[in-house]
Amino acid sequence: MRSRASAHVPALAFIVQYQVDDPALPRRATLRRWMRAAMERDAQVTVRFVGAREGRRLNARFRRRDYATNVLTFVYDDAVPLAGDVVLCVPVLKREARAQGKTARAHCAHLIVHGMLHLQGYDHNRTSDATRMEARETAILASLGYGDPYAAVR
Repeated sequence: MRSRASAHVPALAFIVQYQVDDPALPRRATLRRWMRAAMERDAQVTVRFVGAREGRRLNARFRRRDYATNVLTFVYDDAVPLAGDVVLCVPVLKREARAQGKTARAHCAHLIVHGMLHLQGYDHNRTSDATRMEARETAILASLGYGDPYAAVR
């Protein structure tokens, strides 16, 4: 029987793509910390920061919604390790952060955690699933030193 001390720590391999030139965007070490906090399984992930045009194009193509959204998650392989992309639309992220009275950094951390949970099978299509996912996000973000991401919108 394994002790808790020898429990498996999920492995993370990731690359970051900055389509948007913004020096305020988090760098690799910060993203790694946020992603690891949300991981329950081994994963290979591409994190991509995009502008409004690409965000809108991806959302229209894959979700049939003709607007840029804050985060999109694409799962390519649900095996071990998971493989997928987490795409954040920077203009939407910044606009939402301002509207919610949050820092862009705190909102970005939330969207990374949100995307990582989607990658691992969490969703918010039903009320019970949304409650579970939001509670997990809130706990993860608290462990990273951020407040409840839903406090301003509830």
